[in-house]
Amino acid sequence: ALLILALAVSFLVYRLGSLIGKAGRILDETQASLKVTTDNVQPTLVKLTDTVSLTNDQLARVDSITANVGSMATNANALTSLFAATVGQPLVKAAAFSYGVRSALAKPAGGRLPQQDES
Repeated sequence: ALLILALAVSFLVYRLGSLIGKAGRILDETQASLKVTTDNVQPTLVKLTDTVSLTNDQLARVDSITANVGSMATNANALTSLFAATVGQPLVKAAAFSYGVRSALAKPAGGRLPQQDES
């Protein structure tokens, strides 16, 4: 009976040892896989950092362009107001004067417009 018990314990120890060996190989494979993944991710992160840096540079340029466009719009608005103030009022006065002259020249010498027949 002790021999059977010793064989059973030996078999269990053997099976347990093989399970521990398989677990060790799994851990070794996991470690190798993790190393490969780390080696592949590091260059990707470096490239990503470069891309983000270049993107930030481009955004700074776009911000500068946007500020310049805003300044141009403000200047165009001021120029339009200046043009309306300096040219608009004299044009209105000239138009009113020419209308008055045309109206005065269109009247007959008596100062009255001929009346139309109401037939």
